[in-house]
Amino acid sequence: MLTRIALAVLWLLHFLPRVLLARIGEFAGLLMMGLASERRNVVRVNLELCFPGLSQRERKHLARAHFRAFGRALAETTVAWWSSADRVRKLATIEGMEHFDLANRSGPLIVLAPHFVGVEILAIRLSIEEDAQSMYSHQKNEVFDRFLVSRRTRFRPIRLASRQDGIKRVIRGLKARLPLFFLPDMDFGPRDAIFVPFFGVPAATIDAVPRLARLTGASVVPVLIEQQAAGKGYAIRFLPPWKDYPGDDLRADTARMNQFIEECIKTMPEQYYWVHKRFKTRPPGEKKIY
Repeated sequence: MLTRIALAVLWLLHFLPRVLLARIGEFAGLLMMGLASERRNVVRVNLELCFPGLSQRERKHLARAHFRAFGRALAETTVAWWSSADRVRKLATIEGMEHFDLANRSGPLIVLAPHFVGVEILAIRLSIEEDAQSMYSHQKNEVFDRFLVSRRTRFRPIRLASRQDGIKRVIRGLKARLPLFFLPDMDFGPRDAIFVPFFGVPAATIDAVPRLARLTGASVVPVLIEQQAAGKGYAIRFLPPWKDYPGDDLRADTARMNQFIEECIKTMPEQYYWVHKRFKTRPPGEKKIY
């Protein structure tokens, strides 16, 4: 019941003008920062690990900016969930689509999308333009799980492959020239992960991107989403495909992926998904971080 009530409130928000919606989201993010002590602590620890060179005051300022961006993205995601395709297009513009088109015409394609706060908007916006497949983790809440699936497939029948079902279906899709939208930078535990540095800290990182690229001959094309000033929406940018990727060393290829994500984060650090427990899984013998 609570989930349905929360979704109803979010549904009402999507009717608001975007500038007002952004301001409400920023306020909600700051409210979350004040009330959600566990997530506030996760953000604090993540920033301490990843930006040790910043002063405590600078990290507090960055954390505050992050919660504002996070809350705003959640509020503006209501537009992606419920508004028309035309309004979603206005919310998020796309640049560099030629990189996607060329790679897609040339062979199998993996679209690598780091976890910035607008990533849900990114996925739904791209679904208006292209058929694709994506890995999906089932939510514990069945109502919310069904809701997310319905939203992510409302413009096209996007193929959602459950992480719990394994990778074979994804490989078949890639070989059938169905692009894979992949988010590689969350900690899903030790299964199918190796420890490579993320901002100098060993992080359990899924090695599926280089493994799948090697198995299928897929190109890897990164895509980023940047939250702009209130009322300006989001800019989605496809980048050129990675050259000489994958190589012969799975660990080096996975580390290269993390290094790329680090460089992207440095350009808009407040917009990365710091509320996630990125370092939850530790190497054997290391103590818990959170």
